[in-house]
Amino acid sequence: MRRTLQLAAIGTAAGAFSGLFGVGGGTIIVPLLIGWLAYGEREATGTSMAAIIVIAAFAVAVQGAGYDNVDVGNAALVGLPAVAGAVFGTALQQRVPERAISLMFAVILAVLAIQLIVP
Repeated sequence: MRRTLQLAAIGTAAGAFSGLFGVGGGTIIVPLLIGWLAYGEREATGTSMAAIIVIAAFAVAVQGAGYDNVDVGNAALVGLPAVAGAVFGTALQQRVPERAISLMFAVILAVLAIQLIVP
């Protein structure tokens, strides 16, 4: 029961961040699955990607139908090449040690945080 509540809390946080900032999958779910529930890096990433499908479907429905904030053409221009990137990134992830993946992820988040703070 506790694990179920923890997963629900992670999902709630990811959904809230997704709605507020357009992020939530990798930046919220992966670190929480690793730190809070002791998932391995690869399992956390795969679980996050599966959850993103659900999160994105609801978010785009609300953004599009409720607020008319969706540019389908530009979404396709970003999304379709992202499929190739996801296939490449997944294959690469299987060959890189988990510790290196965690370190790269932390560095990316730190750089992005600094860019958001310092204009």
